Amino acid sequence: MASTLSEKSDPERAVSTEETTVGKDGGTSTTHGIPDVANLTQANMRGLRMPEILTRLTPEQRLELETRLRRKIDWRLLPMIILMYILNYIDRNNIAAAKLAGLPEDLNLDPNASEFQTAVSILFVGYLLMQIPSNLFLNKIGKPAIYLPACMMVWGVISAATAAVTNFGGLIAVRFFLGFVEAAYFVNTRKELGLRTALLYSGALISGAFSGLISAGITQNMNGARGLGAWQWLFVIEGVITVGIAFVAFWILPNFPRTTSWLSEEEKALAVWRLEEDIGEDDWIDSEHQSLWTGARLAFADLKTWVLLVLLFGIVASGSVTNFFPAVVKTLGYSNVITLLLTCPPYVLTVITTFINAWHADRTGERYWHIMLPLAVAMAAFILAAATTSLAPRYVAMMLMVPGVYCAFVVALAWISNTLPRPPAKRAAALAFINAVSNSSSIYASYMYEDRMAPRYIIAMSVNCGTIFLSMIAATVMRIILVRLNKKLDQGIYVKGAINALPGAAAQHGFRFKV
Repeated sequence: MASTLSEKSDPERAVSTEETTVGKDGGTSTTHGIPDVANLTQANMRGLRMPEILTRLTPEQRLELETRLRRKIDWRLLPMIILMYILNYIDRNNIAAAKLAGLPEDLNLDPNASEFQTAVSILFVGYLLMQIPSNLFLNKIGKPAIYLPACMMVWGVISAATAAVTNFGGLIAVRFFLGFVEAAYFVNTRKELGLRTALLYSGALISGAFSGLISAGITQNMNGARGLGAWQWLFVIEGVITVGIAFVAFWILPNFPRTTSWLSEEEKALAVWRLEEDIGEDDWIDSEHQSLWTGARLAFADLKTWVLLVLLFGIVASGSVTNFFPAVVKTLGYSNVITLLLTCPPYVLTVITTFINAWHADRTGERYWHIMLPLAVAMAAFILAAATTSLAPRYVAMMLMVPGVYCAFVVALAWISNTLPRPPAKRAAALAFINAVSNSSSIYASYMYEDRMAPRYIIAMSVNCGTIFLSMIAATVMRIILVRLNKKLDQGIYVKGAINALPGAAAQHGFRFKV
């Protein structure tokens, strides 16, 4: 695994993880949170070569260009991606709200045969089958601005078509293909990654609040309109909105830096340079450099991939409660409309706490405790939910279980990209593999939330506590591994799979794993 740098140095991939700004002398100094343009002399020492188009700029001009680039990408990318994630999660999980709007009764689903649970879990079968091929295919073509909206448009049509199903078989078919297409949706530099991941997944969290409000309004006012049930209108309205937003996304989303048409040549060069400065390698060059299976082979051969898999599997497994959250809240004893409204506050709290936790994780560069503490809160919430039938404590538990799980999930997701940063094909394969396997937990989790298990859902809450504990162990093991690797890098020892620095300069300019 390791040898000395004198035996095998890797200067061309050396990288600074210090946060820098341009000083008065044209050099670099540290700031907080966002890495700026590297000092040219320092970059040359690390084996990096700034593009000629950028060398003509003064340090102040380069800094101004970077600020403009970052703002331009964020304003073009984040709002649309967040909106797409809102619709992604709404279309995926609206079946939980549809249950309270009459879907099981209209389709004559047999509760004793767990047909509704099967309809929920089958989506994740299609999702799992396509996760890795879809992510690798996107990495191969380098055109997310075309691929993602196209997939979004298809799943919007499939979601709307759910309103036309008349039996259990039709529902199963639609749900399977919905997961098959939605697998496309699991897609800056390392120091900005955690916060932007939080912003990205805020779409999923906001969707929980929006879904409850939308479902409550439709259930209350549209049941029977034009001969359609409330659950049918739910799928039609949300599916049509998805298709409309997908069409707009074609004209807004960027591609990878080298293939983004609305960036100037200077901005493209700087975007690539920032990736090289931060990690020692461009994110996407061309399809020749993005072998579909090379990345998978590299990911599977790395022990860290498997530890991270256990970490995320436990978090996602415990988070499967969100697939049945309206049913869980229904155990409080309120009407269907009030129940749907009561599902909103936990997600609003989750948006706030997740953003704060991810922001602080980015600010401090710490990952472990930003995962462990939220998981402890989630575990306490699951224990409380299983231990009592009193109304107030149960709703407190429901208010805490979702924020606890998602706060840990967002930071853990960023930790994967921080720990397996390059090559991009390896990172893409690792993310897809970990996400696919972790989501497989939803296949069995669906059967732990049957109506007969209400109100305490003891089996589900107990299993959730167990998977959280498993994640805690994995996070601890991951931290131990990364601390040891960082110590080797500090000592100038070559670490396989890391981006190593020049001899004698590792402590100042070398890549470091975030712990």
